[in-house]
Amino acid sequence: MSFVVGLTGGIGSGKSAAADEFARLGATVVDTDAIAHELTAPGGAALGHIKALFGEAFITPSGAMDRDAMRNRVFSDPQAKRALEQLLHPMIRAEAERRSGAARGPYVIYVVPLLVESGDYRSRVDRVLVVDVPEALQLERVRTRSGLAEREVRAIMAQQVPRAARLAAADDVIDNSGALEALRAQVAALHARYLKMTSQARA
Repeated sequence: MSFVVGLTGGIGSGKSAAADEFARLGATVVDTDAIAHELTAPGGAALGHIKALFGEAFITPSGAMDRDAMRNRVFSDPQAKRALEQLLHPMIRAEAERRSGAARGPYVIYVVPLLVESGDYRSRVDRVLVVDVPEALQLERVRTRSGLAEREVRAIMAQQVPRAARLAAADDVIDNSGALEALRAQVAALHARYLKMTSQARA
């Protein structure tokens, strides 16, 4: 059984940058967002169900789920959001568990944007690691990378637990309000700690 660290954080906090650094140091990264993209990409296992539930209007000409159209739909329709989650979440979790079980690294970094929101997260991970930035910086980063309007970014942030609640759930915190070098130093320190915890868990 692998030692599993649940990595989470608000949108724009830098979860991917942190996960990339853990991967570079040898950890196995299981990213639920990446799995969701695979399931909804052309040929993805969820596409037939999405077409049946929502119709052709939510499939792009290339055969992928139309992410922009779906985002607009689920933000305006709680029932549609629930239907999409009930479809995708079990598929994502099953694939994440399969990848965690096949992990070759010394421990698993399980990247789940809505980990704290999921309710049963404590039963699925050994540690909770939160990548944290001030909300103003989140907003700035997301707007810069996505081109979304401020109200759209705030709507996404409002779907996530407040920053204080996420920090209250954390065993470990990475402050990602600085430069990439500062992030790397924090990841290196945590990597050393997790290697030690992994060896103690196996002893």
